[in-house]
Amino acid sequence: MSHTRREFLKATAAISALASFAPVASQSLLQSCAGKAAKGDVGDRVLVVVQLTGGNDGLNTVVPYGDDEYGRNRPTLRLPTKQLHKIDSLLGFHPRMEAFARLYKEGHLSIVQGVGCRGHSRDHEVAMRMWQSADPEPTRQQTGWLGKAADSVAGHDEASVPAVLVSSIKKPLALNAESAVIPAIRSLDDLTIRQMPGRPGSASTSSTLKSDRRLQSDSDNLLLDFLRRRTAGGLAVSRRIKTVSQAAAGNSDYPSFTLAGNLKIIAGLIRADVGIRVFYTELGGEGFGGFDNHANQIGNHCALLHQLSESVSAFVGDLKRDGLLDNVLLMTFSEFGRTVKENGRRGTGHGAAAPVFLAGGRLKHRLVGPHPSLTDLDNDAPKHHTDFRRVYATVLDRWLGYDSKKVLGRQFEPLDILEV
Repeated sequence: MSHTRREFLKATAAISALASFAPVASQSLLQSCAGKAAKGDVGDRVLVVVQLTGGNDGLNTVVPYGDDEYGRNRPTLRLPTKQLHKIDSLLGFHPRMEAFARLYKEGHLSIVQGVGCRGHSRDHEVAMRMWQSADPEPTRQQTGWLGKAADSVAGHDEASVPAVLVSSIKKPLALNAESAVIPAIRSLDDLTIRQMPGRPGSASTSSTLKSDRRLQSDSDNLLLDFLRRRTAGGLAVSRRIKTVSQAAAGNSDYPSFTLAGNLKIIAGLIRADVGIRVFYTELGGEGFGGFDNHANQIGNHCALLHQLSESVSAFVGDLKRDGLLDNVLLMTFSEFGRTVKENGRRGTGHGAAAPVFLAGGRLKHRLVGPHPSLTDLDNDAPKHHTDFRRVYATVLDRWLGYDSKKVLGRQFEPLDILEV
């Protein structure tokens, strides 16, 4: 392929990818759930990643109320035991996480405890780059772990879209890829094709292409043939997305949170089955410091956890009603946890290990790994016992069917947490 044609195809893909999405890359999720495709086919599975920006306080999320050290170190931040949604004699969910407690009891939520890595940075930017690049020393990394995963499966189809960002935040390093097209959207309306601009009276982009004599006569021109095929495919996908969008408009089961709105868009794209395997969204990065609560933590943290819990619960319930949940796995992460001891301003400092949540229909265990010790600490923060790259290896190898070694640089032992 010539350099000129290659650049043209990549530029065209970047412009039109939001509407075309190369749907041939995947099988129908709806068909698989109806029994028309083999159950467990990894090609049908979807991963949704939720970034919790700012460093979530895991100790006031999954609360070790049964450990006296928790109360001793948090005289003002300690959450009342009677208000917690108890998991067992040691742990309970934050009082505003009733929806997560319900998902947990139903078997649709897992908690992977003590996740981090050796030498975990407590600088926001460095720690976030570590998680997003899957490299504890990411100073030179320009591609992210999901970008690498997208590159590994994009193949020779330069117009395929294996991943997408559904958020108003700047595209994170996690989605930086060398060749794969990974767009960002804010609404399903972004993905519908309208009339071709500058062509008064044209019925549609499709009819314009068909009636253009130059395009019809130049059948040997590979670039124009590419445009013709991509446009036809894009129109078909656009119509499917429009149908899903119209149906979703009447769905009032999602709360009025930004995260819930983003997950509603993701659910719509999953239904439309446009070939996207990975979705990425975020909570906390649009104001008030997100989860970085150095002072007066109680109120802000409470609101964020409530939004997370209710939004994910609505998403899970939505997919479950349509029989899609078994093919979807959602995971959360935050750049680090917080310190055990509060800081005198009714807040906490940057920590290390923190819990990772998984939500979906094929979870094997609800509680994974022991809760970190509150006495054997790393500079006043709980130590990790599960390397975060083992979680990544799990979702890559066991869930998506990708080669995690190509993405992570070496093999990490997956966790036995999924029914695959």
